[in-house]
Amino acid sequence: MTNEYHEQDGDLSVLAERTVAIIGYGNQGHAHALNLRDSGVDVIVGQRPGDSFDRAVEDGFEPVTATRATGQADVVMLMLPDETMADVYHEEVAAGVEAGDALGFCHGFNVRFGLIEPPPDVDVILVSPKGPGRHVRSEFLAGSGLFALIGVHQDVTGNAHDIALAYARGLGCLRRAAFDATFAEETEADLFGEQVTLCGGTTALIKASFDTLVEGGCRPEVAYFEVMHEISLIVDLLMKGGITGMRRAISNTAEYGDLTRGPRIIDDRTRDEMRNILEEIKSGQFAKEWIEEHKAGLPNFRRLAEKDETLLIEEVGRRIRANMGGPGPKGQDGAGD
Repeated sequence: MTNEYHEQDGDLSVLAERTVAIIGYGNQGHAHALNLRDSGVDVIVGQRPGDSFDRAVEDGFEPVTATRATGQADVVMLMLPDETMADVYHEEVAAGVEAGDALGFCHGFNVRFGLIEPPPDVDVILVSPKGPGRHVRSEFLAGSGLFALIGVHQDVTGNAHDIALAYARGLGCLRRAAFDATFAEETEADLFGEQVTLCGGTTALIKASFDTLVEGGCRPEVAYFEVMHEISLIVDLLMKGGITGMRRAISNTAEYGDLTRGPRIIDDRTRDEMRNILEEIKSGQFAKEWIEEHKAGLPNFRRLAEKDETLLIEEVGRRIRANMGGPGPKGQDGAGD
């Protein structure tokens, strides 16, 4: 049974006598470091020289090497990209992690797929805010927070779960809620969501829809508005009211089309392919493929990304977005007209 946690469940005093090292001051790392510091936690940043190093200095930190930060901390949080985290851990972090320390992650990828095998005498925790770092920070500053998943892979001291909850409170996540998850659940669901729904499935559906309309004689600008521009409007309705709430906000014509035609797009063949993708994730096939792609210099990654940058929908979109001086009139929801 999933447990739900709020501010009263997280005790910041758990971190009062500890130093938290944030290894990597990038997308998530900068937000974690700033929010924790603002919550009264002693934070040290481990970051190599470069743009992120300079940003940390501008934000009032005195960044040091990952090795030095690890040696000075009791809680070491790895905030590095999946594809580079293991190398940095083995080269700069592992030797400095001592018995009784806590080793933490905001994404379970490297632990789930065995790229990092934590020593047996440390706590291993997961605190994963459900959103990009800029939102972790902006929601905190607004007095709110993002939902988060928390997990424990190893509990050597008996305090691992309390440390995770305290950390989540320091981020502001317990202002909303945090939920228990295993490293496997968080990793597999995250990768599946990115590949099938949030990124891969959505972009593939948009591109195919646009091409179909244009091939059918529709002007590219009209097709763009219908299959790309209005996506954000529908997503907002889904966020506020779920599927049922969204359907109540659109026209009867749109809802009938949703109910009767949607299942023809996501049919049994699509569901079978979803299962195939999930199996590739669970088996480690995707992780192995991605790490090998990174080690090879990202040739396929770059080729595919560059190809999509030249698509007609991207050319039309850049031109249309350049003419958008600000938000349009309220209530312009084409699906509800």
